[in-house]
Amino acid sequence: MPKPKPPVGHLPQVCTADPAGIARAAEVILAGGTVAVPTETVYGLAARADDDAAVAGIYRAKGRPDFNPLIVHVPDLATAQELAMFDPPALALAEAFWPGPLTLVLPRRVGARLAAAVSAGLPTVALRCPAHPTMQALLQAAALPLAAPSANRSGGVSPTTAAHVVGSLGERVDLVIDGGETARGIESTIVAVRPDGGWQVLRPGPITQAEVAAVIGEANVLAAPVDRIEAPGQLSSHYAPGKPVRLDAGGAMPDEFHIGFGAIKGDVSLSASGDLAEAAARLYACLHAGAAAEQPRIAVAPIPQTGIGVAINDRLGRAAA
Repeated sequence: MPKPKPPVGHLPQVCTADPAGIARAAEVILAGGTVAVPTETVYGLAARADDDAAVAGIYRAKGRPDFNPLIVHVPDLATAQELAMFDPPALALAEAFWPGPLTLVLPRRVGARLAAAVSAGLPTVALRCPAHPTMQALLQAAALPLAAPSANRSGGVSPTTAAHVVGSLGERVDLVIDGGETARGIESTIVAVRPDGGWQVLRPGPITQAEVAAVIGEANVLAAPVDRIEAPGQLSSHYAPGKPVRLDAGGAMPDEFHIGFGAIKGDVSLSASGDLAEAAARLYACLHAGAAAEQPRIAVAPIPQTGIGVAINDRLGRAAA
């Protein structure tokens, strides 16, 4: 079957997250195409993870460096165990947090039916079992693991609505499933579980390091490597709105769009009540608003470095890099 493609210069087809839309999306996936689909974190750009050409379509659509690995989404733990080696700590984390916003970087099984490009030449694979019903429905309909990084141009602000996807990728994506605004708003926590029993948070996210340590212990936690890319979100410059970003800004200069938090009102607010979970959910929507504003620069109010605030500040630091 030829890969479906929209006419050049046209926006992608957008469908609703109903059975007909899921069935159409599965057809596109099986034909080697790309589908933007909501997860509980952000919208992902999905393609079948077992096909080199399909995975290349993700890199091509995003303009993503091919040394940057992709997360492979699976419907359940049993499927994940066919692709990677799970030791007791990894199994404990999967049982505690899946389905949900946790990605595990694990040794890839020899003979796993995965395109080499999803691991970017590494002996590991990043796996996640998502909780969002639309992504789960697509995984079931396609009956394949799906590689799915965020559905935006590489290095840009991640999408939390279908409109963000269309605005960023346009005709580069074959189909968009509109499942409304995502709930969590920032990408999954990524944890690498090492063969020697150690573990590292490679990317902070909705599940905190303390929550991970509560499951597998704090004694073997290691510092995340800084000399190599093992997982998405580790590039020093990422999540960028295309304008200079100033952090820890209690006020704004005349040429700055101000993103507030708590008592600092701003032009928009991550959370007027100072709720970090709400701030995480609204982070990318506020950065998109700043990118679209007439001011040439963006300023962001201080965010506490506690709980999920660690993940928010990680994304803001990379946006400002």
